[in-house]
Amino acid sequence: MVDISIVVPLYNEAESLPHLAEWIDRVMKEHNFTYEVLMVDDGSKDDSWQVIEQLHAQNPAYRGIKFRRNYGKSAALNVGFSATQGDVVITMDADLQDSPDEVPELYRMIKQEHFDLVSGWKKKRYDSKLAKNIPSKFFNWTTRRMSGIHLHDFNCGLKAYRHEVVKSIEVYGEMHRYIPVIAKWAGFSNIGEKVVQHRKREFGVTKFGMNRFINGYLDLMSIMFMSKFGKQPMHFFGAVGSLAFLFGFVALLVVIILRLAGRIALTNSVWFYLSMLFVLIGMMLFLAGFLGELICRNSTTRNQYLIEKEL
Repeated sequence: MVDISIVVPLYNEAESLPHLAEWIDRVMKEHNFTYEVLMVDDGSKDDSWQVIEQLHAQNPAYRGIKFRRNYGKSAALNVGFSATQGDVVITMDADLQDSPDEVPELYRMIKQEHFDLVSGWKKKRYDSKLAKNIPSKFFNWTTRRMSGIHLHDFNCGLKAYRHEVVKSIEVYGEMHRYIPVIAKWAGFSNIGEKVVQHRKREFGVTKFGMNRFINGYLDLMSIMFMSKFGKQPMHFFGAVGSLAFLFGFVALLVVIILRLAGRIALTNSVWFYLSMLFVLIGMMLFLAGFLGELICRNSTTRNQYLIEKEL
């Protein structure tokens, strides 16, 4: 087992990769780390894969996985985690905005301070305040409140993990933003944070648009639901459905009694239709929970990706 595995998900970063590799090599040699660098090409349209092949030819420590099409960062990280062999796993972006100089301290925090996961905090950012900084602060505040994990920057690409953590978690959809939350689910609750350097992008353009904030909050709702009811959806749908059914059934009994007493006419009473509506909603929610229990976590294709090439 090597000391450090560095996982680099990338999409159209051919210009950045040689500079990143040179920087990583320098840091690893200065600190006498044994290492591997796993670059996951998420269906790039430029020459990124050719650059990865060249890096592999020059240094076998560089390994590569190429997706046939673009699946997203979560898919790249999940496949990368599966292929790692290092005692400590570091993730970083390929755009040179994450500094490899942070790796030795992240490694030390995992090995000597015994953190399960250490997340970077880009305290000083060079992104647009309106487009990224302000929405990110609000997003991180909401995630802290809902998850109970006190991190300032959940979405920072620069993170360090114990080997056991990456082998125990599954990242899918767009859940890479919530890896600390997923790790906490899995029982790895010793989560730390380190202020890291954020650099200006030197090549290319950002691959993330404003829709990531909308998707981010939808994913947060999903992940909080899954954390509580992912394995027992009946606990949620069944409970809500039972309450709706009970309310509708009691209301229906009251309506029938009033009708028998000659106080109301069923066809003219809005309460009759509301009671029937709640009974039907309750039955449908209960059925949804039952079906959810049958199919829960049995999907065989959720994390299958078409890999075109592998080094």
